[in-house]
Amino acid sequence: MKVYTQSINFNASVDLLNFIQNKVGSLIKFHDKIVNAEVFLKLENSSTKENKIAEIKINIPRNELVVKKQFRSFEEAVSTGVESLKRRLKKSKEKSRDSIPL
Repeated sequence: MKVYTQSINFNASVDLLNFIQNKVGSLIKFHDKIVNAEVFLKLENSSTKENKIAEIKINIPRNELVVKKQFRSFEEAVSTGVESLKRRLKKSKEKSRDSIPL
């Protein structure tokens, strides 16, 4: 699965990019028909410490799953986003399995 990462208004480190690739890439275990994934990293201009936003978009046939998380670190945001997507991918796979006529 191809994971596209875009950092907006800053340059992401190689370690962060590798972390995202590994975390998001692990989602293929939960749905075998994932086309690709897009990850958008943004820094919000605010006085709060939780100013890092990760938006993850998973493209599967006839559907698109999007999760947006905001935390103190990009790693935290990506990890919780991936956990949410795991649950949604499992539901999506069960739903598609149930809709196939016998």
